[in-house]
Amino acid sequence: MDPASQMMARRAMDIGLELVWDRYEAQQPQCGFGSLGLCCTVCNLGPCRIDPFGQGPKQGVCGATAEIISARNLLRAAAAGSACHSDHGRHLAHTLKLVGEGKAKGYEIKDVEKLRKVAAEFGIATDGRPKETIALELAEKMLAEFGRQEGSILLTTRAPQRQREIWQKLGIMPRGIDLEIVEGIAKTHMGVDNDANNLLLSAMRVALADGWGGSMIATDVSDILFGAPAPIRAQVNLGVLQGDKVNILLHGHVPILSDVIANAALDPEILALAASKGATGINLAGICCTANEMLVRRGIPIAGNFLQQELALATGVVDAMIVDVQCIMPSLGEIARSFHTKVISTDPRAKFPWVEHIQLDEHDALPIAKKIVQIAVENFANRDGKQKFIPSEKMDLVAGFTTENIFYNLGGRFRATYRPLNDAIISGRLRGVAGVVGCDSPKNESGGSHVEMVKELIKHDVLVVQTGCSAISCAKAGLLKPEAAKEYAGRGLREICEAVGIPPVLHSGSCVDNSRILTACTEMVREGGIGNSLDELPVAGAAPEWYSEKAIAIGWYVVASGIFTVIGSPLRVKGSAVVDKILTEELAAKVGATWAFESDPIKGAHLMIDHINKKREALKLSPMMYEMYE
Repeated sequence: MDPASQMMARRAMDIGLELVWDRYEAQQPQCGFGSLGLCCTVCNLGPCRIDPFGQGPKQGVCGATAEIISARNLLRAAAAGSACHSDHGRHLAHTLKLVGEGKAKGYEIKDVEKLRKVAAEFGIATDGRPKETIALELAEKMLAEFGRQEGSILLTTRAPQRQREIWQKLGIMPRGIDLEIVEGIAKTHMGVDNDANNLLLSAMRVALADGWGGSMIATDVSDILFGAPAPIRAQVNLGVLQGDKVNILLHGHVPILSDVIANAALDPEILALAASKGATGINLAGICCTANEMLVRRGIPIAGNFLQQELALATGVVDAMIVDVQCIMPSLGEIARSFHTKVISTDPRAKFPWVEHIQLDEHDALPIAKKIVQIAVENFANRDGKQKFIPSEKMDLVAGFTTENIFYNLGGRFRATYRPLNDAIISGRLRGVAGVVGCDSPKNESGGSHVEMVKELIKHDVLVVQTGCSAISCAKAGLLKPEAAKEYAGRGLREICEAVGIPPVLHSGSCVDNSRILTACTEMVREGGIGNSLDELPVAGAAPEWYSEKAIAIGWYVVASGIFTVIGSPLRVKGSAVVDKILTEELAAKVGATWAFESDPIKGAHLMIDHINKKREALKLSPMMYEMYE
């Protein structure tokens, strides 16, 4: 759908570059047994596969059936996704600890109010105490959440009481972040847990440990260290790259890297060096969720989402791409060899072929960041002008909406409240709220599914909240501008957006910031009038182009929190009617929500709209205001 990506894909073909779409086509047909969740590789008795048509084996060598294999695979994926996102939180908490100890040069506490608020939740005294002392104690308590062995994760207290009661009753209240991940993986070892229902309960507990634990910690600490986001204008798409400037792309997920690189790029000596090389300045831009982190706090432009990382290199004007962890294609080093671009990895957990490694150390990060930026500046002179090919496409957007600042956007500075949002839903001006999140994938529409789904939702007066690459896709299509309400939104949503001055689609940050959507829904419950728990709210979630194990973990903690969730490609359970039925039907009786699998984004949107309508009917809310006159 994105013209800049289409242009760069044709350009890549002309110069002989193999991209993610080419590699996807080369894999066709992909393994049907694996797609149905009927392939098991957890022990050396296999690999084993179950024939979905009943003509071949009905059990693996050990006796595992289709439901055991598919549930076990799903738990493993949820555990891996939770581990990756929660490790992000651990890394940030560790950096906060170093800041509190005075050992992290180049970092500071930028949001003292958020520090004190979160510290109070952890039972830490704040009155009259230095911010560094508070930060140190908070970091130590956060890190203890990872190793907690009993009780429950502290931040689950943010959830409505009914959700906590459900979790306790089902035995899925997360105890400690690392404990749940380790126990979840242990259950999938051959000969341990072989009950599909029990394995799926474990998947929910693992995911809840991430959503209400590791990821929530990551969001809170990012706000404390780098500043809480506020609505900010910026631009998106490959057209933000500039031919006369040193272009540095930051790619990955953890803002520890991006924040210090952004500071280094402002150093007068480095700017003078850039001028001496013939550049008119340094242009920072982001790819993937690092892009979102820099966008919502600094207004730094976004060059693209997950599927544009290779295309960005093919412009021939990227002097350095600096990466940390998550969603970084192993192909980047090979692609970069066709250009002058230097790809530099910075995290000890993530190294890549044909990529230089310069490890970032939080103890003294700024000198390392300056070294990396200097490498990019000096590489500017190595550009081949014949390879320059920058699409002109770029789009304006507004981003940076959080649980906290929505209070002020809706109610004003002196009457901060969620009441206008709840009242709009109660009166029928607004149908409900949807969270549309996740990756972009060549299996779906390479970002297009997000755009089609979101347009359909806002057309039917559903306010959309987004994170991650989904937000980037919709930003490129112009849906994150306030003006989009007039063009695409239904009459009720349009009136609200025009009155408040917000877009019909609210960008809330990176994929780890899905925790903001959970806490925003909790505030809607607390405000009252539209349900006493998350599963009663007229809300829904979707990830129309998911691809990673992180997305599986996110989907699980959203469903386990009581929010109906639609995903574009089915989870790999279709080979087991038992597991498929549990996920799409039976979970409703347990946690108040289910999964739905729908590849058509318009049909997926209407599954969400129908669900929201049913919740409205159950709450006996007013009919939709303008539908009464149609």
